[in-house]
Formats: sequence, C-alpha cells, structure tokens
Amino acid sequence: MDEGVRQGIDKIKKVSDSLHRRARIYSELGKIDDKGTARALGSLQRAPSPGKKITKIGFIFLFSPDPFTTPIGIPMIVAGKYLEKVYNGATIKDIGHEAKSFFSDYSNIKNKMR
Repeated sequence: MDEGVRQGIDKIKKVSDSLHRRARIYSELGKIDDKGTARALGSLQRAPSPGKKITKIGFIFLFSPDPFTTPIGIPMIVAGKYLEKVYNGATIKDIGHEAKSFFSDYSNIKNKMR
C-alpha cells in the first residue's frame, strides 16, 4: 500500500510540474516581439465569436417590420446557437487561467496527501 501511495504522489508531482511549465509557456508567449507572431497571438487574444454575431443579426431580422426578414431570422438564430456550441471562443488568457486553476487544485491535493 505504501508503494501505491508513493506512485500516486509521483504521478501528481509530474502532472503538477507539467502544468507549471505549461502556464509559464503561455505567459512567455505574450512577450514575443516578432510582428507576425504578435499579430497571430493578438487574434487569439481577441477570439471572434461568429455564433453570437449571427444570433444577434437573426434577432434583428426577426423583430424587423419587413415580413420577408422574419423567416430568415429564425434559421439565423438557430445557426448562431449551433456555432456557439461548435466554435470555441477561448483565448490564451482563458487557457492560462484554467491551467493556473488546475495547477492550484493539484497543489491542494498534493498538500493534503502529505
């Protein structure tokens, strides 16, 4: 039983180290000075949300007084809701935040096992 607990603690330490390195890499990515890379990372930091935009346009069409736009608005709302589920609007900041949160949870587990 002692060996099983040690192996579990070793696994938790390895995962904890991996998460710590990953969080450090995400924070270092923001410091890159290359213009093309900075532009690509900037687009990741401001991830577009096409589903929300299409849903808004669908609601505008639905509530507009023109009778031809009402049947167009309903499918646009449905398509927008579908796109919100399919496309992830997560940014690098969100990923770093989740990695830090997961790392703190693992640290708590490791501290309680001691």
